Amino acid sequence: MTDQKPRRPQYVFDVVSTEHVTPHMIRVWFGGPDFDAFARDADERASTDTYVKMLFARPELGLEPPYDMDALRETLAPEDMPVRRTYTIRKIDLEARTIAIDFVAHGDVGVAGPWAERAQAGDKVVIPGPGGGYAPNGDVDEHLFIGDESALPAIAAAIEQLPADARGRAYIEVESVDDEMPLEVPAGVEINWLHRDGAGYGSAMVAAVEALDAPVGTVDVFAHGERAAMKRLRPLIHNEWGIPRSHMSYSAYWALGREHDDFQAEKRTPIGQIFDDAPAAPPTWRA
Repeated sequence: MTDQKPRRPQYVFDVVSTEHVTPHMIRVWFGGPDFDAFARDADERASTDTYVKMLFARPELGLEPPYDMDALRETLAPEDMPVRRTYTIRKIDLEARTIAIDFVAHGDVGVAGPWAERAQAGDKVVIPGPGGGYAPNGDVDEHLFIGDESALPAIAAAIEQLPADARGRAYIEVESVDDEMPLEVPAGVEINWLHRDGAGYGSAMVAAVEALDAPVGTVDVFAHGERAAMKRLRPLIHNEWGIPRSHMSYSAYWALGREHDDFQAEKRTPIGQIFDDAPAAPPTWRA
């Protein structure tokens, strides 16, 4: 008999409101009776990269949440099953009893982005219990954050929880100046917005980081984004700069040209591995 991980509980939330925080980022606020249990679950993890594997069902099937996935597999075709997409919790508002999730949207591409574009107050969604494992290391000289839009919610959440005397730098790639967003940043943390302006994903981020001098002192690195870009930067950050794995939260959140399921399937194959000696870290993205 093989051990199986316990299944995370399914929390059912209602859409409270939506807003475009940038032209390509939609923030959806969720609330409902399950908020308190979810918030306790998230608080126990004490991580800034808290993520959930949301379940999206085809609306025309009329499925009622929560979903008994085993029972549905016996009655539905594989293409009709609810699909999982992984997203970072951007904010938890204990006073309003709501949670916010930011969705990258590119028209009709993907599953969750188009859903967020159409979401209306009262729409129901299933948000299983949260995962996560990163929080900024307080015992370092500098924090270094690197990522694209897929990592922006987690980077923002981490930066906003840094102590007032923290020092660090963030290199965040977005499409254009219109996709920058306001962040609550300690005085000693420098935000560098990098604009693709039609160039390839990861190109601006890779160029900016490769131009840096090696950090001095102890550094805590949080770096996530498109797979090819993360593989390109890993030898520099880990090998040349000598940042130990214990001070790195580092993985690919997605891969250009790969559908979500294909990307997930490749995680434990050579093409999907970021480090030479181990599979990539568990993902938090995002389709």
